[in-house]
Amino acid sequence: GSVVIMLAGSHRGKRAVVLKQLPSGLLLVTGPYKINGVPLRRVDQAYVIATSTSVELPALPDTLTDALFKRKAKPTKNEKEMFVENTAEEPKISAEKIALQKEVDALVVPAVMCGDMLQSFFRSVFTLRKG
Repeated sequence: GSVVIMLAGSHRGKRAVVLKQLPSGLLLVTGPYKINGVPLRRVDQAYVIATSTSVELPALPDTLTDALFKRKAKPTKNEKEMFVENTAEEPKISAEKIALQKEVDALVVPAVMCGDMLQSFFRSVFTLRKG
């Protein structure tokens, strides 16, 4: 997979490996999480810069689809509930996603480790400065 630099979000400036393009048109990327903390994410192509570096990846699991990232719909509020404090808990990462992240990392990390200086390349953050 190609190595890209993320341009927006909490992982701005970090490098990630493109695993595949999803049917929705978004790119599926990972850090890998074990190396630089970028989890499995869907990213629009407009928010990444491709680099000339690429990593040879083995076959990935078929469970990596858009359906994996769908969120549950929020219940609609009636007029009385609209002004009440939000008591709902924040969404937790499911055990299924954690297991899938570990499975994908087990495939991607050895590919990154075999490259010359690739591990430090993935850990470094991309920045631009004046001067």
